[in-house]
Amino acid sequence: MQQTINKSEFISNLSANCENVTDTVVDDAVREILNLMTHTLANDGRVEVRGFGSFCLHHRRARMGRNPKTGESVPVPAKAIPHFKPGKALREAVNDKVANS
Repeated sequence: MQQTINKSEFISNLSANCENVTDTVVDDAVREILNLMTHTLANDGRVEVRGFGSFCLHHRRARMGRNPKTGESVPVPAKAIPHFKPGKALREAVNDKVANS
């Protein structure tokens, strides 16, 4: 069964596991971590969390695309796409869970 967890659920689960830390401190910490990761990627940096994975940007060149409706050529500007590469520990944990299901 597929489960989705959003940021507020993540924060509440984390604060439930940290009994000696207030909910607002956990909330501020999670938001600050996400803001730092966003800022680093926005400045063409790389974020590595050992055992979890790394975040980087894949750069795509400008190109000529095609409007499928009219067939007209359309310029597509260059862009950077965030990319996540899972770490070895995360890959193994996920594959072990899938294999044991």
